[in-house]
Amino acid sequence: MAEGRILVVEDDLDQRRLVASLLRSEGFTTAEAGSVDAALSELARSPVDLVLSDWKLPGRDGIELLEDLTTRYPEVAFIMVTAYGTIGNAVRAVRQGADDYLTKPFDKQTLLLSIERTLRSRGLIRENRKLAEALSERDRLVDLVGSSPSMQLVFRRVEKLAQTSATVLITGESGTGKELAARALHALSRRSAGPFVPVNCAAIPESLVESEFFGAEKGAFTGADKTRGGKFEAADGGTLFLDEIGELPLSLQPKLLRAIQEGAFSRVGGTAEIRTDVRIVAATNRDLREEVALGRFRGDLYYRLNVVPVAMPPLRDRREDIPELVTHFVARSERRHGLRVRPFPPALMRRLVDYAWPGNVRELAHAVERLVLLSEDGVVRDEDVPDALAARPAGPSGFRLPPGGISWEDHEKDCLKQALELASGNRTRAARLLDLPYKAFLYRLEKFGLAAGGKED
Repeated sequence: MAEGRILVVEDDLDQRRLVASLLRSEGFTTAEAGSVDAALSELARSPVDLVLSDWKLPGRDGIELLEDLTTRYPEVAFIMVTAYGTIGNAVRAVRQGADDYLTKPFDKQTLLLSIERTLRSRGLIRENRKLAEALSERDRLVDLVGSSPSMQLVFRRVEKLAQTSATVLITGESGTGKELAARALHALSRRSAGPFVPVNCAAIPESLVESEFFGAEKGAFTGADKTRGGKFEAADGGTLFLDEIGELPLSLQPKLLRAIQEGAFSRVGGTAEIRTDVRIVAATNRDLREEVALGRFRGDLYYRLNVVPVAMPPLRDRREDIPELVTHFVARSERRHGLRVRPFPPALMRRLVDYAWPGNVRELAHAVERLVLLSEDGVVRDEDVPDALAARPAGPSGFRLPPGGISWEDHEKDCLKQALELASGNRTRAARLLDLPYKAFLYRLEKFGLAAGGKED
């Protein structure tokens, strides 16, 4: 059976009904109009995929209808029907934007072949346009830039997974672009017209997590003065991005698992089951397998989330991308602040490439923006380079493994203690001394029973 809605525009009532009946017998849905004005009224009421119009119509002719369609409904395909001997009109129609033309009298097979060819051609054009827009969107995703093998692998996996509805777990250190990868998955998918709803699981107070996810009925708790939907309802038809999923309280994990598996949940204080069509993309900078082993994350939820993993590489493992990223961030900062700077000198670029970038691409983006903002007459000065770049280039640490080896856990614990001592107990500064993301540093303190041995900024 064919698919598509076709508007037949013909002033001869018998001819119009005959063609419409023939098309319906082939599986098409049809609408009819006897004039240009009637056709435009029908188009305003309900969309169609194709207009099959006679040239000669009362009042305004088919070419005028085509001109209106080209301006107001460019996505609608158009086939012009002309009388035998008026081929010049058909050529004119094609030049004006018609997809095809038929000359009267035509047989059923000729009509159906023309419609099939036109709809297939329009479908390919739409698909190509959607792909081009999606790829353009990916190009605009700030941190997803790079030609290194590791980033090309990320691009290929994201593009492949975007065409599915599989749950995806994105892993990687802070600042590697996990949310941007999630946005790329959404932008390249068939859900791109739907909402993308990000949720930072670490930023929601534990007492409010359930209502934030699933909503709450009026009176469900103090302050619930009206019924409110949650993030699952907000993301219906689109993508729900659960960032920092490793921070989700254990008490809520079974409810999240059920909502993912069954696509159903109940609001806090309610009993009615609500169903939504949501794609789940989660992200974490934790090792969830280790969290499962330590009893801090449910194994069944981990395996449900980790259907297909995407690992975002740290910037230190793809240094060849740094010049390209710098160029990208310079251009973005110039647009944002209305400035122009000269290309970074080679010595500065070498320092950028050599630096360890513990904050990954996010840290690089901030550093480049700072250099652009502080430039004078378009020139970046050495004194404006962040101190860290000069103080701690990447490279050998000077540590040498003794011939007899070491206990890694003892060594790691000792490093943590020394960092805390050097930072006078300030955990933020101690984490920087070890080039560790703050949350990773806190996790290691807890692991070795050192969590009480420090203080916040």
